[in-house]
Amino acid sequence: MHAADHFAPNYAEARGMFLAAADAAGLARQAHRHPLLGRDGELLAMDVARFGPAGAARLLLISSACHGAEGFCGSGVQHALLTDPSFHSQAAEAGVAVLYVHALNPYGFSWLRRVTHENVDLNRNFHDFSRPLPENPAYDALAHLILPATWPAAPDVTDAVDAWIAAQGQRAWQKAVSSGQHSHPQGLFYGGRNPTWSQQTLRHVLQDHGVRCTRLAWLDLHTGLGPSGHAEPIHAGPDGDAAALARARAWWGEVTSTHDGSSTSAPLTGLMWNAAHQECPQAEHTGLALEYGTLPLVDVLNALRAEHWLENHPEADAAQAAAIKRQCRDAFYVDTDEWKRRVVEQGLTAARQAVAGLASA
Repeated sequence: MHAADHFAPNYAEARGMFLAAADAAGLARQAHRHPLLGRDGELLAMDVARFGPAGAARLLLISSACHGAEGFCGSGVQHALLTDPSFHSQAAEAGVAVLYVHALNPYGFSWLRRVTHENVDLNRNFHDFSRPLPENPAYDALAHLILPATWPAAPDVTDAVDAWIAAQGQRAWQKAVSSGQHSHPQGLFYGGRNPTWSQQTLRHVLQDHGVRCTRLAWLDLHTGLGPSGHAEPIHAGPDGDAAALARARAWWGEVTSTHDGSSTSAPLTGLMWNAAHQECPQAEHTGLALEYGTLPLVDVLNALRAEHWLENHPEADAAQAAAIKRQCRDAFYVDTDEWKRRVVEQGLTAARQAVAGLASA
């Protein structure tokens, strides 16, 4: 197949392709149905397909669409792996089971939103909600500028944002906006005040499939940061776990970290891979977020600002709404053959490296 053939134009077709490929490969699968329907009235689900025995000591988890609209990319990589018999042969020879989790956030994938139906960023939602939540005073101070009353933003709002960035720097703006916040439920990068459906469902998947392994690798597929088509390997593990970071760099090469400032991502809170340690404490965990670039960061953040504004203003006219949704899709999915080729090549390489790493001593 050509690389572009692994990608679908919408969630419903992506799900159909994933299920068909899993069935063709003879994988056992489960569907965790979402309580709401999709944009076109379709059923939504977090789908799980497993290659390898339930009792395998080594398990590779490959997940897509943590941030819904980023799911085009992750689903394409998963489909490419499912239809590559040599990958499953490599895994079987290494004694590695492979768990595909398709559409962690199916609602966002279908509705072209980065967040869940609760307006929560899933990768800021993994907290102990019985304890005080992290504060983000920088977001609080900028909230009226990040999500203004009108869109496009009025000139005075744009001027104020530009002045703040000129004074504080682009990196500080990225951190303020994207690191996570719990005080503005209708705002960007909201981490929520309760576990989301996707968070709870993913924990059930880990409980079903991850409690018998002794070595767990997790490859989570994202888009929206960095140069277009380039996959940045970002360590997906807790700060201070030097052994896990060393394993990640041994397996995947020049792995970056949000904790030491080497990543294009700002430091984040409430990260999803915390669940690996909580639900599978018996397993040695080695995680990687593979982050594919799309558009310049300012364009990605502006697309998110526009999309959140639209969600809060359903009275917007149809033409503006359609344009904003296209803008959001384009921020996370570059619909060109060359981008898709690079995505598949780097995704398959990372998955094969994970299998080799799990099989190593």
